[in-house]
Amino acid sequence: MDAIALLIASSLNAGTLLALAALGLLINERAGIVNLGAEGLMLVAAIAGFATAVHTGSSWLAFAAGMGAGALLAGLFGVLVIWLNTNQYAAGLALSLFGTGFSAFVGIRYTSEKLSPRSSYELPFLADIPFIGPALFKQHPLVYGAMVLTAALAWFLYRSRAGLVLRAVGESPESAHALGYPVRAIRLAAVMAGGSLCGLAGAYVSTVYTPLWVEGMIAGKGWIALALTTFATWRPARILLGAYLFGFVTMLQFYLQGQGVQVASQFLSMLPYLSTIVVLVLISSNAAFIRANMPASLGKPFFPGS
Repeated sequence: MDAIALLIASSLNAGTLLALAALGLLINERAGIVNLGAEGLMLVAAIAGFATAVHTGSSWLAFAAGMGAGALLAGLFGVLVIWLNTNQYAAGLALSLFGTGFSAFVGIRYTSEKLSPRSSYELPFLADIPFIGPALFKQHPLVYGAMVLTAALAWFLYRSRAGLVLRAVGESPESAHALGYPVRAIRLAAVMAGGSLCGLAGAYVSTVYTPLWVEGMIAGKGWIALALTTFATWRPARILLGAYLFGFVTMLQFYLQGQGVQVASQFLSMLPYLSTIVVLVLISSNAAFIRANMPASLGKPFFPGS
């Protein structure tokens, strides 16, 4: 039972970083912008957060640094695709490649650095409940923050006027522009907000999830987060559930190894990415379902006055 509780706890931990990044990408895509640079954003934010934690000893300042780095890079990406009308897919891939190389270069001096032991977190009284306490109530505050953020984003998108405007920009930027809304400014704000959440996810990886810096440590999680937005059909609650599902698959390999299951470690390491491919194939087989849920102007450039 202790091993199962640990599996649940580690699945929530692993799912949190995917949820944060995927929620950020959801904001982008609801505004009509596809950002394929999540992997690069998360890597740059990871080294920014880790370096800040090394020099200040504060994980919260590290999160702020990661969010700032993510927002800055996302803002540059936004200027390219929103004002200069460069191809969103090409610019996103370039951002991913840039982030990979830049983080590796900056992170050279930090590969041997170690963070000071972080405080243990637990909710009073609830953490003492057998099985449930270790499984659910001894998590980093950001795990619970991701749940609150999911609820807040769902309310924002479906219950607030600003969320309605954001969705209108993603569905029909021409109509939103005709009504007087600054479509480009709204898209840039959405891209930067999404980038800051990807940055938060990257900083979480390097300071909490695996508190160290290793080149390429995001290891495809940015791409999984991107796939999660489609998997969840662009809905926040489904993103959170999907993130926990992928987090469970990621942690399952370690659980099975700990239980002595004789399965090749290489196959177990493939499970998160294999499950991502399978899910995307299954969802993509129903094109009408995708079209019904996908923002109508996703990936399409907007030219005011055209």
